[in-house]
Amino acid sequence: MNFAKPHGSAEIDDAEEVDVEGNIRELVQRDSIAFRQPEDTAEIVNADLNILLRRVSASSTREIDNLIAELRTFREKLQADGDRVQRDIAEYTALNQSVIQLTKIISDGMKKLPDGLTPVDREPSRNALRKTDVQD
Repeated sequence: MNFAKPHGSAEIDDAEEVDVEGNIRELVQRDSIAFRQPEDTAEIVNADLNILLRRVSASSTREIDNLIAELRTFREKLQADGDRVQRDIAEYTALNQSVIQLTKIISDGMKKLPDGLTPVDREPSRNALRKTDVQD
């Protein structure tokens, strides 16, 4: 048993050692790339989350805009109805004033009639007019 190594075999061992070290370095680099991927994955997840949030917020924003448009429509309708009611009240007030004036005129006319006569008696009948016309 020869425990001594020839000089050439030592060179082969050194070459194998260099290959092993190179392989180790390569593995370390792969691992570091693998560790960096979660950061890239985290960035991708963040980007996906941002996109999702934009979609959700865009949907909410559209819904809010639709509600605002509906509220504006209701406001315009209320304004138009309010204007109509205001015109109707003005017309009613004018009509009411006319009725009050007519009632006052009729009341004043009734006060001028002789006492003891009812409104029917106070109206001259056609027959009464004819009798007076005939007597003259």
